[in-house]
Amino acid sequence: MTVEITSPEELRELLGAPMPRSLAKERTVLHERDRQWLAASPFCLVATAGADGSCDVSPKGDPAGFVQVLDERTIAVPERPGNRRADGYRNILDNPHVGLIFLIPGRTDTLRINGRARLVRDAPWFDRMVVKGHRPVLAVEVTVEQIFYHCAKAFLRAELWRPETWRPEALPPRPRLVKEVETPAESLADLERHYGPDYLKTLYA
Repeated sequence: MTVEITSPEELRELLGAPMPRSLAKERTVLHERDRQWLAASPFCLVATAGADGSCDVSPKGDPAGFVQVLDERTIAVPERPGNRRADGYRNILDNPHVGLIFLIPGRTDTLRINGRARLVRDAPWFDRMVVKGHRPVLAVEVTVEQIFYHCAKAFLRAELWRPETWRPEALPPRPRLVKEVETPAESLADLERHYGPDYLKTLYA
C-alpha cells in the first residue's frame, strides 16, 4: 500500500527538526569565499518554474569563472549556443524565482544560490563573458536572496567523483540513443557524425 504525505506537519514529524546549523548558515550577501567558489566553478544547474508550475533544470558550463559577480548581491550567467528550446528562459519571464547549484569537479560540497532573475540582452559586463570569440546574446542576472553551502552526503553516497565507479558503457552512445528514442529522420551514420568530432566545433558557434 502506498502511503502519501499530505501536510507539512506530517513531513516534519517524519524527518524531524532541521539542525540549527543548517538553518543558521543561510546568507543574503556574497562572502569573499563565495566569490572564490564562483571563480573556480565551471558548471552550474539552473532551476526554474513557470507560472503554471511546469519546471525546468538547465545545465550551464564554460571555463571556470564564467559566472560574473556584479556586486555583493548580484551574479550573471551567460547564455551559450544550445538547442534553442529556451524552456528555463520562458519560465523566468513568467516567474523570476530561480535556484542554482554550483559545482567544482572533485568537490563533494556545492554552493547554492536562490534568488530572483531577469533576462538581459546586453550590458557593459557582457564584454567580460566573451569565450573563444563568442559574446553571449543574453544572460541571466540573479539577485541573491539566499546563499549557502550544501553538504556532501549526496555526492558521497553516489561516489560521483570516483572514476572506478563510472560506467559510461551502461547505455549506448548518444547517437544510438537519439535514433532509438527520438526517432529522427537522420540516419545513424549522420547522427554519429553530428555527435562526433563535429559536435565540438559547435560549442560556441
